[in-house]
Amino acid sequence: MRQLTYVRGSTIEWWDVPEPKLLDGRDALVQPLAVTRCDLDLIIVSGKSRLPGPFALGHETAGRVTAVGDAVKNFVPGDLVIVPFQISCGHCDRCQRGLTNACTSVPFRSSYGLKPVSGVEYGGALSDLIRVPFADHMLVRQPEGHALSQTAGLADGATDAFSVVAYWLRQRPGAEVLVIGGGGQSISMFAVQAGLSCGARRVVYLDDDPQRLAKAKSLGAEVHEAPKGLVMEPVGLFPIVVDAAATDASILLAFRSAEPNGICQRMYGDFAETTPVPLRHMYGVGITLRIGRVNVRAEMPDCVAHVAAGHFHPEHVITRRVRFEDAHEAIGDPTIRVAFVRDGIE
Repeated sequence: MRQLTYVRGSTIEWWDVPEPKLLDGRDALVQPLAVTRCDLDLIIVSGKSRLPGPFALGHETAGRVTAVGDAVKNFVPGDLVIVPFQISCGHCDRCQRGLTNACTSVPFRSSYGLKPVSGVEYGGALSDLIRVPFADHMLVRQPEGHALSQTAGLADGATDAFSVVAYWLRQRPGAEVLVIGGGGQSISMFAVQAGLSCGARRVVYLDDDPQRLAKAKSLGAEVHEAPKGLVMEPVGLFPIVVDAAATDASILLAFRSAEPNGICQRMYGDFAETTPVPLRHMYGVGITLRIGRVNVRAEMPDCVAHVAAGHFHPEHVITRRVRFEDAHEAIGDPTIRVAFVRDGIE
């Protein structure tokens, strides 16, 4: 079968690899029909991540079940599903506590399309077929009446941004939200959408890129253009600040933009070993910093419910749609978000 493979540097190739098989009665096989590019995928294919290849690419997908093991009870061939990017069993102590990003039944950080982070190749969404272990737990049924390209992003980025913004707005209903955009191109747009969907009375978007500013404005944010590099004074103080730019300058700006006893939510870590953090300022002002990988399977149902209800629209963040077969040419497009869709699929 075909598998889009990151080789090294900025080299991406379609490889012919063996099809996955059912290895356990709890397994299912899924044909990816719509795949969206995560912000991390763009960093990988540009060579900036320094992750060693080769490995399969793609980890945000919705598709069709093609086969199930004899222990699978909830799904049958033909079902349309969303596949969370992290592998989790649903039964271990951590999964039972909602910590599906750290399942103890598989190697730590096991994920599709990200072999180097766990050491195990689970395959990638930009393939003809993927094996899904623990299928009854892992798979999430596609909501009726919604396009697969709309829901594929719920497998990672859309759920990530939605869950963190929703969490803080539950603590502080109606609070104003500042989103600092940049490296996390699409995740910052999802954060804007999440703020508006979950009742923020004002969502402000700050960036130095005209394309992203225009997209954020179209989604309903109040936008402010920043100088290149985000070295600037705050545009105000906010109870909730989301740093999706992932730079040293952005995290400093985020802290200075948080009101006393405010929240700073960092959406990404760093590819460097250490990041400068102004602890003196944080302590004096009383800022809470939260950072961490999404527990995607645990958080997906709430996010899917908002999509099904028409409150959250991941498809509005997509800025380019291409044929699945052309993924090798389009995955490095610097546009905000790319959807790879098989012929005949919306």
